[in-house]
Amino acid sequence: MTALLIAVAALWGAVTGALLPRAAYRFSVPSEEPWRRTCPAGHPLGGWLGRASCRTCGKGQSYDPGVPLLAKSYGPGGLLLPAVTALVCAGLAAATGTRPELAVWLLLAPVGVLLAAVDLRVRRLPDPLTLPLAAAALALLGLVSLLPEHAGSWPHALYGALALGAGYWVLWRINPGGMGFGDVKLALGAGAVLGWYGWDTVLLGTFAGFLLGALWGGVLVLAGKAGRKTAIPFGPFLIAGAYAGLLIGAYTA
Repeated sequence: MTALLIAVAALWGAVTGALLPRAAYRFSVPSEEPWRRTCPAGHPLGGWLGRASCRTCGKGQSYDPGVPLLAKSYGPGGLLLPAVTALVCAGLAAATGTRPELAVWLLLAPVGVLLAAVDLRVRRLPDPLTLPLAAAALALLGLVSLLPEHAGSWPHALYGALALGAGYWVLWRINPGGMGFGDVKLALGAGAVLGWYGWDTVLLGTFAGFLLGALWGGVLVLAGKAGRKTAIPFGPFLIAGAYAGLLIGAYTA
């Protein structure tokens, strides 16, 4: 039963991950710029889900090497996003088992992967993703709390969202150049999912995020690709830390 559940979760992750490339392309614009509406060649682009390809441009064929790096990534959806989403969903299924909150984790996982992909590209966490993520997490967990055999607490999820959001807000106020306000909004959703399993999980997921970010920053410094004051996108590490904390919280619940 467990193996079947993991396989189904991995399949869900692969399918939903394959729908993310176009959204990642459209959302990956610098702050204050509107979301993309055209392909790199300027042809109108409709929809948000599916491969990042343009029928007018020859069904997603390669573009001229002179196109900027972000535009060159536009094309047939690769395997990275589906593979990452499948791995994330499989891990969540293995840790959570048949408890009803697994449905919530599987619904939210593709959004987390999309947010990480966009932040890595342009250091931006779009409001249309971060704020609905937090609201959806609390709403869905509220429904799950009415079902039998769940292993968490909805009030703790709410408190976790408020506490982590407040903590990141303080950090943003102290050092706005080192942390964006998008991280504060993302922390609301991360706090909700971590808080479901209690304060220990909130602390663990938060610590893991900062640890991963510090390690990555150290690697960049040692490689000569960044200085000590170089800003790095923190969203992916916040998400990775929340994922690590959630895995341990779900496994030990």
